[in-house]
Amino acid sequence: MSILWVLLALLLLSFVAIPFLRRRRAGIERVSPDHPDAADPAAYGFVRQEDLDIRMPGPDQDLLDVLDLVQRTQDYRSAAQLLAGTEAAGELRWQRVQAFAGAAALELQQRPGGVHETPGGQWLRVWRAEQPKDAGGAAVHAEFLVQQAWRTSTPGTDEFRIIMEEARNACGQAALLAPGDPVPYIVELSVARGLAYPREDFEQLWLKILDRAPAHMGAHLAALHYWCEKWHGSRELAYSFAEAAAARAPQGSLLAAMPLFAVFEHLPEVNLVSSFYQSEVVTKAMHGALYAVHAARSDDPMPAHVRHLLVFFLVRAERWAEAMSQLVHVDGHVGALPWTLSAEPAAEFAVYRALAVAGFEANGGSPASLLN
Repeated sequence: MSILWVLLALLLLSFVAIPFLRRRRAGIERVSPDHPDAADPAAYGFVRQEDLDIRMPGPDQDLLDVLDLVQRTQDYRSAAQLLAGTEAAGELRWQRVQAFAGAAALELQQRPGGVHETPGGQWLRVWRAEQPKDAGGAAVHAEFLVQQAWRTSTPGTDEFRIIMEEARNACGQAALLAPGDPVPYIVELSVARGLAYPREDFEQLWLKILDRAPAHMGAHLAALHYWCEKWHGSRELAYSFAEAAAARAPQGSLLAAMPLFAVFEHLPEVNLVSSFYQSEVVTKAMHGALYAVHAARSDDPMPAHVRHLLVFFLVRAERWAEAMSQLVHVDGHVGALPWTLSAEPAAEFAVYRALAVAGFEANGGSPASLLN
């Protein structure tokens, strides 16, 4: 197993980190790649790659139990009960809505149905049919349509626009069922990006969210996409949005990490210079994110999102010990940026994890020094 990790680490090092392999730092001894104990994440109690959970960024056992029950029995009622008991304005409700919608979309993709086969995700259709006034079911349905649009069609096509228009109507229905709930409007942020809302319309939508949940991290992450250069904004507008959110972040909020997400969204397509990740802009954004996760409330479900992105940047910046500290908190779950952008999220995460272990050990680290 240790040999597999070494090979995995060397593979990414050869493509991504060639510059820092060519440098030797004064006074630092690097572990030989063929050393039997080099770069073995298993020594730290990390989860095997094949057992990594790609569905969520961090643990939510109640959600996992309900998802298992719903998918096993095709009965939506436990999902409806869980959402009904989840705080409307909280981050957890948004994550759970995404998870249920994603599960239904994945089921449909795996079992599209036919003459003699019931399509996957039927439990969501039954939920909407039997409880049309249930706010949770309406929000899940709206998010399901959004995910279907992005998964099955191409932005700008008629098919994409038709599904997104249906999703916009579903968002409106969900909002009417729960006037104080920000989730339907957060779902609509993705619709706004896909349908290219004019800025005035987008800002009106954003104000509705701020009225209901001004410090909602998930909402800010969804809105950031609209302002990015690759969609309807620019690097400057995205940075401005992220920095403004960080500046007004209340104590204990993850919004201080927003600039790091803005940096990530505007990374160059190809960059083999490790010093980029040690630049002032990136370093400042990383420090903001590190502060955010340190100050976050213990019951906040969002630090995992920030920690995963920190692993990516800290490894690229060769800050091995800090990367390992983040891995201790998130290992086991990889359903977050940047891993979800890969066709194989678990494999992508595992490579970075192996690099962190290798760098940590090359600088004198060990399982004992990390865990103690």
